[in-house]
Amino acid sequence: MAVYTVVTAEALADLLRRYDVGTLVSTKGIAEGVENTNYLVDTTKGRFILTLYEKRVDETELPFFLSLLDHLADRGLPVPRAIHDRGGAQLQTVAGRPACLIEFLPGVSVSTPNAAQAHATGRALGTMHQAIADFPLSRVNVLGLRQWHQLADRCGNHLDRIAPGLRGRVAVELAWLDVHWPRDLPNSVIHADLFPDNVLMRGDAVGGIIDFYFACTEVRAWDLAVTHSAWSFDPGGRNFDAVVGDALIAGYDETLNLSDSERAAFPALARGSCLRFLLTRAWDWLNTPADALVTRKDPLAFLRRLDHYAGQ
Repeated sequence: MAVYTVVTAEALADLLRRYDVGTLVSTKGIAEGVENTNYLVDTTKGRFILTLYEKRVDETELPFFLSLLDHLADRGLPVPRAIHDRGGAQLQTVAGRPACLIEFLPGVSVSTPNAAQAHATGRALGTMHQAIADFPLSRVNVLGLRQWHQLADRCGNHLDRIAPGLRGRVAVELAWLDVHWPRDLPNSVIHADLFPDNVLMRGDAVGGIIDFYFACTEVRAWDLAVTHSAWSFDPGGRNFDAVVGDALIAGYDETLNLSDSERAAFPALARGSCLRFLLTRAWDWLNTPADALVTRKDPLAFLRRLDHYAGQ
């Protein structure tokens, strides 16, 4: 989440008149994240999130994301629906951007998850994969292995501005993944971005799963590998917590067992996860506008994770 587009109080009040959600009391931009513009909105009837979709999100794909949220919510998953206005529309245009008013889910995202929270998240991820099994839509992963090559090429020698030798290290990893990336594992629609800040905890229980805007059809076990690489390290990627990582996998196994093939491929999937986030963070690090209200994220935190998985 972030703030790239300014929404005035007058424009927000005008938007709220289309809904039965009360009148505007207060609003605040949310700086965390790097993808879309988000505001916390309080009205006389409750609290909501206003999301404006920025250039990286293709407006034509928004019906996929909204249908996925509705599908999961209908099956009891704690995900936030986009609210329908009085005319039945979920998508709006605000400040020239496609936008949605979204349910607010209570809970907190933790920066240092414990084993119980990781276990609960693993269970929630497995339950989500089960619920998605009959979801009828699909979406190509636009940040898969082929695109990692393209992104590395676009960053080019600028990668070495982030760390000396980074471009060469990325090239070596891409060549390794070209050979070892698994291509015969079960595919599914996946979240693809289940970091701790996209899980709202209520104590040690999962109160909400949010931010599905990278959801795509991909190797299903890669979703667990992404989550493992995000949850099992400190934010800087320097310290690996095996207890947390094992708890995450154990929770997943309680709802949807990993096959022997998925377990064997897990190190490669984890390395792919690390390279994906290293490259997208590097691109954002090099290209985030100086005046954007956004917290840039350190690409090297995922280089350190990558080195951990590569050394196993």
